[in-house]
Amino acid sequence: MSVAERQLAIRRQELDDTVIRAPFAGVVVTKDAQPGEMISPVSAGGGFTRTGICTVVDMTSLEIEVDVNEAYINRVRPDQKVSAVLDAYPDWRIPARVIIAVPTADRQKATVGVRIAFDELDQRILPDMGVKVSFLGEEERPQEAGAPAAPVVLVPEQAVRAEGGQSVAFVYAEDAVERRAIRLGGRRGDIVEVVAGLEAGERVVVDGPAELADGDRVAIAAEE
Repeated sequence: MSVAERQLAIRRQELDDTVIRAPFAGVVVTKDAQPGEMISPVSAGGGFTRTGICTVVDMTSLEIEVDVNEAYINRVRPDQKVSAVLDAYPDWRIPARVIIAVPTADRQKATVGVRIAFDELDQRILPDMGVKVSFLGEEERPQEAGAPAAPVVLVPEQAVRAEGGQSVAFVYAEDAVERRAIRLGGRRGDIVEVVAGLEAGERVVVDGPAELADGDRVAIAAEE
């Protein structure tokens, strides 16, 4: 190779080095650098050199990360069915499943992280969106021919209260109420399914005072 050819190869390599390639295909969601700024793969110790030019998101690998209270993490298992609701679309229930529980706990919050995958992605699902999830119970086993279907417990949405990240309901029995921790399933308009914590036929408080507590004595108002 002649001197001219070597110099040409060096110049071509220098030109190729100016091209920045992403490690995967995705969508640029933030632009962090401007033309003329210095870029380095390592921190410059508080100087004006940036360590990145943009943020790229692989839209085909979006997932949910939630914190689950340590007291309930034993109920979460891989591939468990999950119902997810985005804050932006409260009437849209998205089927999902548990990937894995992160093998570490947050001592201050007493929680364990859980990763959840969407069954099907949609263009309405965007990074960093707010989302609420419900972990669903065991799927019903196939019913034998002629066997009665297992009862489904449904309650009005107003009967469900949120306390410390846990869904609760108050059950009426013998002129008093009992506070129950419950686990929710699917939703049918203003009616929600309770997959754990209530039994079919139990009476729940729908329109009670905010300060209602476990063991409070109550009376049913006479119907007009």
